[in-house]
Amino acid sequence: MIVLSSPSGGGKTTVSKKLLARDRNIVRSVSCTTREPRAGEKNGRDYFFVTPAKFQSMISQGAFLEWAKVHQHRYGTPRRWVEAQLRKGKDVLFVIDVQGGTALKRKNPEALLLFLQPPSFGVLRQRLVGRQTNSSADMKVRLADARWELREGRRYDYRVVNDRLGQAVSDILKIIRKERLLRG
Repeated sequence: MIVLSSPSGGGKTTVSKKLLARDRNIVRSVSCTTREPRAGEKNGRDYFFVTPAKFQSMISQGAFLEWAKVHQHRYGTPRRWVEAQLRKGKDVLFVIDVQGGTALKRKNPEALLLFLQPPSFGVLRQRLVGRQTNSSADMKVRLADARWELREGRRYDYRVVNDRLGQAVSDILKIIRKERLLRG
């Protein structure tokens, strides 16, 4: 299990796509969420979009490896799909927030935690503004959460600065290959 976390706007979606394109043994975990889809997002590919009631039912049934409330919405990782991929010998990439990453590590100490760090808080703010997908209220929540996430990212196994995309992807792939060798 490979966890890639960053604050919103840190580049985890972009980096994860590059990782998946360069290493065929990695598959991306698809999370469930109670938030509405953004433009271009597809149910089952980007997320499984579910109602809050359905999400609560899934919690009650123990259907998640981990789940958390992030930016006023819930996100969770479906257990069955992940376990099937691991049985096939695949590395499962979790593109999730810090809460989910630390919860997953508590339950699965062998999980590899990678924190993608922006070069500065100012750059992170510019990236979020540049997206033009968040309301001003949502932006305030995301920036406040980012400060906490940047502090919590220090607890991760590795931190990689996402200053130059290609270099960040190469650094992460080197870490994954090194960990594969160490873990046998």
